[in-house]
Amino acid sequence: MRKKQQDQMPLTMTQIDHPRADELKRISQILDQNPTIPELVWQDLTRRVQSHGSGAHGLSAEQVLRAAVIKQTEGFSYEDLAFHILDSRCYRTFCGIGITHKGIGKSALASAIKSITPATWESINRILDTYARNKGIEKGKEARIDCTVVCSNIHEPTDSTLLWDAVRVITRILTQVRGEVDFTFSDHTRKAKRTMLAIRNGRTMQIRKGLYEELLKITRKVASYAVKAIHLLQDATSPYLISLCEDLKRVVLMTHRVIDQTSRRVLFGEDVPAEKKVVSLFEPHTDIIKKDQRETFYGHKICLSVGRSNLITDCVVLHGNPADSTLLEDMLKRHDQIYGHYPVKVALDGGFASKHNLEFAKSKKVQDVCFAKKRGLSVLEMCRSDYVYKKLRRFRAGIESAISWLKRSLGLDCCTWKSLSSFHSYVWASVFSANLITIAKGQRV
Repeated sequence: MRKKQQDQMPLTMTQIDHPRADELKRISQILDQNPTIPELVWQDLTRRVQSHGSGAHGLSAEQVLRAAVIKQTEGFSYEDLAFHILDSRCYRTFCGIGITHKGIGKSALASAIKSITPATWESINRILDTYARNKGIEKGKEARIDCTVVCSNIHEPTDSTLLWDAVRVITRILTQVRGEVDFTFSDHTRKAKRTMLAIRNGRTMQIRKGLYEELLKITRKVASYAVKAIHLLQDATSPYLISLCEDLKRVVLMTHRVIDQTSRRVLFGEDVPAEKKVVSLFEPHTDIIKKDQRETFYGHKICLSVGRSNLITDCVVLHGNPADSTLLEDMLKRHDQIYGHYPVKVALDGGFASKHNLEFAKSKKVQDVCFAKKRGLSVLEMCRSDYVYKKLRRFRAGIESAISWLKRSLGLDCCTWKSLSSFHSYVWASVFSANLITIAKGQRV
């Protein structure tokens, strides 16, 4: 044991003997063998850049992509990601950042990673699919398809909390406007919050209904202040004021929809269709997903196709809450586009079962189709034998573990990125990271 600290640190980074380091090394080699991937990322990062030869030398496309992989696989926030890339020798090596580099700021990381479009994420996943097929890891002859829900990063929506959100957000923007132009308004946030809490704790519907009328009155008054501010800012030339005006327009539009749906639901007892409801002012794209009268989720339904190797061969982020039985044709056609042929065997959840779906699959030369629940279909209609049907049912169960892994380890339980486009990017980033790990485990490169 040394009594004194070593005088000079080594200038080169030595290889770490750890399973995670070995996994990252294999992932790095996979990315090195697919140079088209960082090229596609580079096009997104530079699409608004007029001159590539000037400006600061920031992150390369490959470094941005690798940082995104670390973020998704480890579940880091951007602040944690910036720290761990700076602190970890393993992550520095993976991202190609030298020991003398001072690190990367969280804002730079967030801006760069969010610049990768959903179309690019999908394209680089297609490249991984081709790579896995060429390496013999996934041939695309067998597919298991199932749906799950990725939640949006919002609070549990209620009419009262949505009205309270509208009041506080509009008031916050109006406060910023007041600091720039001559504009006055009354702050009703404290009264709105007290009313919202009173509604939450109200014992009877009659009491809550009276409180709702008061909260609606407050919200309408605050929205009228915003309309006046928008008229005042119409001729603004400052980029900051133009931005505030656009924010106000968006929030006021959503506020009027919240006022309308609350009045119809609470005051008049009407049923508002799920597709017309607003469940968040911050993530207005969020859908209401109800699963078999069991639970209600707020986010987006996604449909996944997983191969024999556990590679996620395809992913579709759906609009609304379509029935599973309406999705099979599209998923099989997409499989044909990816692999150039339809799968030989398909295993699906019971929700996909229908006579029409079975006939469509058989017309595309799919030999065996297994629905987990028969729904009036016989085994011999679906498969060549009872043995094949039972085998495919066991095969289908594997997609449940894949979905569980995506949610537990790769952040697919809840999207933390804001906006619909970023939601798509987040889902594909998780799928891409999962596929890299699957391929790395499927081969020793």
